[in-house]
Amino acid sequence: MTVTVDRQAAWAADVVALVATLALSYMVSQFLRNSIGVIAPDIAAEMAIPAAQIGLLSSAFFFSFAAMQLPLGVAIDRFGPKRCMLVCGVVVIASALLFAAGRTPAELVAARIIMGVGTSCYLVAPLALYARRFSADRFAMLAGLHMGTGTIGTLLATAPLAFAAAAIGWRASFCVVAAVMGVAWLLVALLVRAPPQPVQAPRQTIRESIAGIREVIRIPSVGRLFLMQMATYSSFVLFVGLWGGPYLAHVYGYDLPARGGLLLVPALAQVLGLTAYGWTDRVLGSYRVPVAIGALTTAGFLALLAITGTLPRPWLLLWLVGFGAFAGFTPVVIAHGKSLFPPALVGRGMTLLNMGSMGGVFVTQTVSGLAIDLFAPRDGVYPLVAYRVVFALQAAFLVAAVLAYMTARDPLRDARRSEPDKP
Repeated sequence: MTVTVDRQAAWAADVVALVATLALSYMVSQFLRNSIGVIAPDIAAEMAIPAAQIGLLSSAFFFSFAAMQLPLGVAIDRFGPKRCMLVCGVVVIASALLFAAGRTPAELVAARIIMGVGTSCYLVAPLALYARRFSADRFAMLAGLHMGTGTIGTLLATAPLAFAAAAIGWRASFCVVAAVMGVAWLLVALLVRAPPQPVQAPRQTIRESIAGIREVIRIPSVGRLFLMQMATYSSFVLFVGLWGGPYLAHVYGYDLPARGGLLLVPALAQVLGLTAYGWTDRVLGSYRVPVAIGALTTAGFLALLAITGTLPRPWLLLWLVGFGAFAGFTPVVIAHGKSLFPPALVGRGMTLLNMGSMGGVFVTQTVSGLAIDLFAPRDGVYPLVAYRVVFALQAAFLVAAVLAYMTARDPLRDARRSEPDKP
C-alpha cells in the first residue's frame, strides 16, 4: 500500500512539474494573443488608427497562427513536440522585441504576424506530448489543467498589463515578456523529456506526412468540429482580447486601469471554467453535451448584451463572471477531436482543429472591425449600436456552429452505450 501511494505521489508530482513547465510558455502565448484589448485605445490614440486597423492589428496574429497549424502538425509528428517548442520560442522572443520597437501601424502588424508564427505550437505541441505520454482517459483532464494554468497569461493581459502600461509604458512591458519567454525556453530545454514517437512517424517521407493531412480532413465529423472550434475561442477573444476594452471605455467611460481590472474578471473566471470543464466529458459520458451547454450559454450572454446594450454595473460584473466561466468549454472540444484521430495523426489532427480555432478569431475580429467602422465615431468614440451589432453577430455564429456540431459522432457516448452489451 505504501509503495502504491508513493508511486501515485511521484506520478502526481511529475505531472504538476510537466504541466507547470509547459504552461509557462502557453501563458506567454495567451498574453500576446490577448494583449491588444486593454491597450487598444492607447495605441489608437498614439498612432491615429481607426477601428478596422485595430481589428487587423489583433487579427494578424491569429491569421499567421492559423496558417502555421498544418505545417506545424507535420513537424510535430515528424520531429516531436519538444523540438518544435524550442524553435518557436526563439521566434516569440524576437517578435515581442520587434513589437516593442514598432513605430508605425505596419511595423506593429508585422510584429504581430511573427508573434502568431512563434506562439503557434504552445497549445498543440504540449497536447501532443500529453497524448503520447499519458492514457486517453486522462487527456481531457491534462488539457484542462494546461489550458486553465496557461490562461493565467490572459489574466496578465488585463489589469496587470494596464498597470504596467501606465507605469512603464506598453513598449517596455513587451520587453519584459521577451525576457519571461527566455526563461520558459530554458525550462523546456532542460526539464521536458521528449515523448516516444509513434512507430509510423520515422518511416514517413515528407510527402507521406503531408498526405496525412488529407487523411485527417477525410475523417467523418472533423468538419463539424472545425466549425465549432472557429466559434468557440473566437467568442471569448472577441470580448476579452479586442472589443471589451473599447466597449468599456466608450460606453461606460472606464479608464485604462479600470477596464483592465474589469477584463481580469472574465479571464479569471475562464481559468476556473477551463479546469472544471476538463472533467465534464467523463462525468456526463459525452463530448457533445457539455460543449452544447457551454456554447449555447455563451451565446446567450452575448445575445443579452446585444439586446440590452448596457447593464447596471453590478449586473455587468456578474455578466463578466458568467461569460468567462461558460466560455471555458474548449478542452472538451479538443478532447472530442483527439478521440477521432489515430495515434500517428494526432499532431496533424490537433493542429487542424487549432487552425479552425485561430482562423475563427481572425475572421470574427476582421469582420467585427469592419462592422464597427460602419458607424461613424464621434471624437474617436464609437456608438453603442456598433458594439451591439458585433455581439449579436457572434451569438448567431455560435448558435449556427452548435447546430452543425450536434450531428458529429461522439465516441465517448458510443463507448458508454456499448458497455452493457459486453459479456
